[in-house]
Amino acid sequence: MIAHHVLFWLKADTSEDQKNAFRKGLESLENIEVIKTIHIGTPAPIERAVVDTTYTFSLVLFFDDLAGHDVYQVHEVHKAFLDQFRVLFEKVIIYDAH
Repeated sequence: MIAHHVLFWLKADTSEDQKNAFRKGLESLENIEVIKTIHIGTPAPIERAVVDTTYTFSLVLFFDDLAGHDVYQVHEVHKAFLDQFRVLFEKVIIYDAH
């Protein structure tokens, strides 16, 4: 199993409407057949020194294997999401684990 965790920091001037559209864009990714589990979230109100709450959205995807992850990376739905929303990214960090 491969876990693909993406943290998005959107630009400071991103409007609430843009954030809502961004979330819908993330939700569109669940239509990619190789994704086994998807979780979309925002920072939980947990105040501990080791918890980073500076990001805007978190996306966690699980795939059966690396081949599924690779299909996702070039999938048309994923590419459409990036094409539409890349302009809102201030910063993106990805953690992949198996």
